[in-house]
Amino acid sequence: MRAVRPEPQTSSVAPRLWEQVAAAFILFLLTGALIGPIFAPQQQELPALRLIWPPVYLIILGLMAFRARQMAAAWPAFILLALMVILALASGLWSQAPDVTQRRVLALALTGGFSIYLGVAFQGAELPRLLTWTFLALGVGSLIAVFLFPSLGVHHSANAGLWRGLWYEKNHMGMIMAVGLIAASALLAAGAPQDRRIAVAAIGVCALALLGSQSKTALIMAMLGGGLIAMCRLIARMGPVFGVVIVWSLGLTAVISLWVWSQYSVEILALFGKDPTLTGRTEIWAAIERMAAQRPWLGYGYGAFWVLDTEPMEWIRHETGWRVPSAHHGWLDLRVQLGWTGTWLVGAVIALTATAILFRLNSLGRREGYLSLAYLAAFLLLSVSESVLMSHQDLPWTLFVAVLARNLASDRTA
Repeated sequence: MRAVRPEPQTSSVAPRLWEQVAAAFILFLLTGALIGPIFAPQQQELPALRLIWPPVYLIILGLMAFRARQMAAAWPAFILLALMVILALASGLWSQAPDVTQRRVLALALTGGFSIYLGVAFQGAELPRLLTWTFLALGVGSLIAVFLFPSLGVHHSANAGLWRGLWYEKNHMGMIMAVGLIAASALLAAGAPQDRRIAVAAIGVCALALLGSQSKTALIMAMLGGGLIAMCRLIARMGPVFGVVIVWSLGLTAVISLWVWSQYSVEILALFGKDPTLTGRTEIWAAIERMAAQRPWLGYGYGAFWVLDTEPMEWIRHETGWRVPSAHHGWLDLRVQLGWTGTWLVGAVIALTATAILFRLNSLGRREGYLSLAYLAAFLLLSVSESVLMSHQDLPWTLFVAVLARNLASDRTA
């Protein structure tokens, strides 16, 4: 009978209940659930809503101080975060809205600190467990909004009848539920018997809410993340030979898929109910490319490109014929903010994170149910359709930095 390798001991006690509640509360705020749709239903800018965040930042600093030893072990993540924050702060020198840039850099730095805390304080399966409970609550809340308060939880004009839950629109809800599905799948894969019921419940609730949103990108995210977790579990059981076969098969499938896409992209988009312009996104991208070419290396300043009534925003509006809220493409949005300098920096950070995840796949990966690998794949997919790279006060970027921190931590029990 093969001996079972003992689970490595963590370097500190598990997060206290109050830590879990505080972390879940901050995650709730970062999802953008409920507060915005209730107090700013037209998505208007309300300065009063910013007053929510100063107390939250104090909570984050308290959490970081409480876990100071583990935070110190995450020094590689702090270095990478500092490089991105310094570049964003420096962009205030050439930003078209310096006050906006400075405010958003502060948010980027402090939520980045929370990300690192999240990555190293919640070790092994503790992180997918926290995420599963949080997203289960959000999923249940969304279903309550859909069925009991449809004026809040269901679209009534554009996308009429589709679910949006606790958020402004269906794609945001779909993305949150896709992340919940990935987290719950990872918790299930981690294998603790006491987590099985809650993981299955979260998968069911998040899947139902995701299907109700009919968000295609979110559905692919969930399938990609869940599929990677299932594949890693299967390889761990079947052995390395089976793993080689799977990897080669996936590589061949990817090559064939790229060829099919290059030949039949219009037909494939039509199959999913999309037009060739991706609902006007290709027109937005072309206009943004022209603006990015005017400031190729440093961009227009962190968080400053989409400020209302500025020249770039007005020009994009003129080119496309409507008020465009974002690039709907993370890499393009990053380029117009921080130029190729910021784009290459973030690309290098993601590449380093991916390498660390693969290097630790057989240790940390197993303990966390392959959450890091699955989330990174889903995040990269999301980054080509939504503006999620180096985003301040935003869940997708927060979780990416958490994944970065836990995989680069010098404390190898993270």
